[in-house]
Amino acid sequence: MRDADLAFTLYGTRQAEPAPRKLKAGKLSAHLAGGNLRNITYDGVEVLRAISYLVRDRDWGTYDPTLSDLTVTETETGFAIAYTASCTGPEGSLLEVSAAIEGNADGGLTFGGTARSPNGFETNRCGFCILHPIVGVAGTPVTIEHADGSIEDTRLPELIEPWQPFKDMRAITHTAFPGVTVECRMEGDTFEMEDQRNWSDASYKTYVRPLALPWPYQIPANEPVSQRITLTITDTRAASGNPPVSADNDGIIQLTPGAVAGIMPAIGLLITPEEAKASLAALQQPDAAGVQELLFHFDPAAGHDGSAFKDFAEIAALHAGTTTIEIAVPCQRTLSEELQEIAAWMRRAGFAPDAIMVCPSIDRQSTPPGSIWPDCPRLEDVYAAAANAFRGVRLGGGMLSYFTELNRKRVPGENLAFISHCTNPIVHAADDISVMQTLEALPFITRSVRAIYGNKPYRIGPSTISMRQNPYGSRTMDNPDGARIPMADCDPRHNGQFAGAFAAGYAAWVLDAGLETLTLSALTGPFGLYAGSNEPVAEGGKRPLYAIIKELADVAGQKWRNVTSSVPGKVMAFTIDTAAGETTWIINLTGEEQSIDTTQLGTRTLRTQLAPFEVTSIAF
Repeated sequence: MRDADLAFTLYGTRQAEPAPRKLKAGKLSAHLAGGNLRNITYDGVEVLRAISYLVRDRDWGTYDPTLSDLTVTETETGFAIAYTASCTGPEGSLLEVSAAIEGNADGGLTFGGTARSPNGFETNRCGFCILHPIVGVAGTPVTIEHADGSIEDTRLPELIEPWQPFKDMRAITHTAFPGVTVECRMEGDTFEMEDQRNWSDASYKTYVRPLALPWPYQIPANEPVSQRITLTITDTRAASGNPPVSADNDGIIQLTPGAVAGIMPAIGLLITPEEAKASLAALQQPDAAGVQELLFHFDPAAGHDGSAFKDFAEIAALHAGTTTIEIAVPCQRTLSEELQEIAAWMRRAGFAPDAIMVCPSIDRQSTPPGSIWPDCPRLEDVYAAAANAFRGVRLGGGMLSYFTELNRKRVPGENLAFISHCTNPIVHAADDISVMQTLEALPFITRSVRAIYGNKPYRIGPSTISMRQNPYGSRTMDNPDGARIPMADCDPRHNGQFAGAFAAGYAAWVLDAGLETLTLSALTGPFGLYAGSNEPVAEGGKRPLYAIIKELADVAGQKWRNVTSSVPGKVMAFTIDTAAGETTWIINLTGEEQSIDTTQLGTRTLRTQLAPFEVTSIAF
């Protein structure tokens, strides 16, 4: 297979991500990608996930700057980098950033940037973002130096904070591993930290310019704005001390049986009015995926009206499982008028779902810290009106958007039959590594939901790689060229094996949440199992994700048991009890072949190699 064909099979696009350049200075190393640093490690252990200079537009979209005059100098004791990054904004506005990076063998790293605009530049954020990892770091002690010089000894939050855990920051120091501390100092502006796990990012993000300040804002013409990040690593280990255990060991990933068990969730698929006729045709296929739940979406603000329910009724008649309708309540008239009208439309069409999930339309939009909450009826009144309009039907609530919004506006769950929210992996970054790393944040999200709502039945989805609605701006981003861009309405990886591995990994990371239903795709359309007729995918129009969703649906309701991976960021696994015996699912979350050792699982077949993004099962 040609490289371009393999890339399309794996990623759904022939556009390759530029390979990062690895830089090394003694025990310090980092990857240079797009002018920014990521995977910053010391003695083989990640100490920071990234240091990036970012420029965002008024919709929080991230500019993809053009780099020029890039120079990289490497010596035996360190490295130095310099470049210019240029961004073009609306109406010909320009921004240039002069950047300089230096790393030395003593564990020191500096990254400075100066932004200038010849004609003024509008932005929501311009400056540095620093990402701390979460696995092994969440809940651990940190020291915060504030802008006024005061010192605070505290901890990184274990459960996800809805608002910024730390403000007015000048420096933060944490312990990377015993004997090694890492200070990150920020200069040039006031920084604060947000808990990016809210958006399923696998990081705590320290960023420039407090959100309480107005945005968008203008960078004045010909006025330079300078910032600098300084990383200082202090190693107090004895010279003869043992180095930290490398996560990769000898390159072979060990899988060992765990003791945690539960029941696999029901699997759902999204149906929208726009895709209803195509979804009906797909369900009539003899090999249609036998999912347990169909989730119908209805949004009057998007032009949906009573005609949608005739199509919904036809689809529901073909489905052997349960059905739910999620309603974005406009809240423009009285709640009773709006919901009784929708209920009447449904009765006339003969559409009788098993459950209703309601959410005020305005609550899909984010309310950042410092912003004024928009007018919205009391949620207790919304739920009471829905219960009256849809008598005898299970009533759920939560957010049609993401956990972020649910965490910030915690709905009254006492009279709800279930709680629901979505996630999206391309809110802040869309490169392959960042998207897969979002899976690490899922257990923190589900534990935070459980801390708020206890054992209330809990649903997640639809959670897709593409963004179906943007809570942080006026729109999702058009992506006609099929690139990897944040907040895109259509992501090319949905057409590749990447999406299958992402979905299987998603299921593995949320198993212990005890979900009632998990929805990871639509049936048709840009988020669907079936592609359009003009898209070059597998025979029958099925995307690779089809097989994964079908297999997850086949094991819904079965008992699962966890499997521990020595490198869960690369390979995940879990065991299913079936009538034929135990089967272990193994998921390669990377675009590289992985070597695994399954001898401790007691499998009949020893599998030693996993192809890129392969999802396989091994019978005991």
